[in-house]
Amino acid sequence: MPFQTRYTGLIDRYRDRLPVHDDTRIISLGEGNTPLIRLNNIPRIVGREVDIYVKYEGLNPTGSFKDRGMTMAVTKAVEEGSKAIICASTGNTSAAAAAYAARAGITAFVIIPDGKIAKGKLAQAMMHGSVVIQIKGNFDDGMRLVKEVADEAPVTIVNSINPFRLQGQKTAAFEIVEELGRAPDYHCLPVGNAGNITAHWIGYCEYSSGSGDHVTEACTFCKGHCTYAGGAVVGNRPKMVGYQASGSAPFMRGAMVDNPETVATAIRIGHPQSWDSAWKVKEESGGWFDECTDEEILAAQKLLAEREGVFCEPASAASLAGALRDVKNGKIPEGSSIVCTLTGHGLKDPETAIAQSTRPLVNVEATLDQVKRAIMDNM
Repeated sequence: MPFQTRYTGLIDRYRDRLPVHDDTRIISLGEGNTPLIRLNNIPRIVGREVDIYVKYEGLNPTGSFKDRGMTMAVTKAVEEGSKAIICASTGNTSAAAAAYAARAGITAFVIIPDGKIAKGKLAQAMMHGSVVIQIKGNFDDGMRLVKEVADEAPVTIVNSINPFRLQGQKTAAFEIVEELGRAPDYHCLPVGNAGNITAHWIGYCEYSSGSGDHVTEACTFCKGHCTYAGGAVVGNRPKMVGYQASGSAPFMRGAMVDNPETVATAIRIGHPQSWDSAWKVKEESGGWFDECTDEEILAAQKLLAEREGVFCEPASAASLAGALRDVKNGKIPEGSSIVCTLTGHGLKDPETAIAQSTRPLVNVEATLDQVKRAIMDNM
């Protein structure tokens, strides 16, 4: 067999497109390089001629897209001499922060909302040795406190207000373009804090500009940390479409939501930190925001698992739920190529998955006849 270089993470892969130096100590767990899976069965069910792909970010090391941003944020924090990081989280950010802090040998402090975090995510943060601070409030309260604490204590914030987070997350767009040979016509994402839709647009802008340069407009998102600047757009870029849960949809309400509620805990955020940037992405890309009910989100999660074998957490399914609805109503026309980001693995929230599973557990005696009968009854 020919020699193959071992994959060592997205920073090494895209070093020339990221704000790192030759001597930067890279904090990596082998993140990135996640599958882009073409859906075979669901488009036939919908009855429309479209190519739908899912970018399965649940196969990152801690099970979510947050690892892409966290490898950059923690790498830069360590480079700058930080001994501790802090974040507010609905779950996935805390898991990623805790893991990468453990890898770096520094301390992670995570602030989570009381009773509003899936057990799978809480287990990760605790097992990786972070200091978990549970507050009587929601994510938005936690985010406010993180900002206040960072002004008083020597900690680095690693939420998506950290510009290096977006630099890491933009690499998902690079991978998609490289695999498809072009950008898709539509890129659909779940939207909570709105950093990921912004990061993807940064990535598509960099890839579509004439010499690999980053378009000037998008540089306002990067806060001066993009590698490139200038250049005219010559390649295609997708329409960016963000779907929110109906109970947590500030972009649809046109204003912040103080008490967001949804089964999709990862996007239960009423005060998005990337509010202005996300609106700009919508305008520049010609895309839109929309909302999905919890029932639509759970139905899409179940459909994806049962018909395609892909298990994502509820928030992830918002991207597919919204895309399928817009394909059916013609807003996304036939013949389009669509990528839906699946932000996290289904094992992040096993209780929700089990509660809506179609087939119950079958309990029988440990005999051949009983097992055969159970099989025949469920054929």
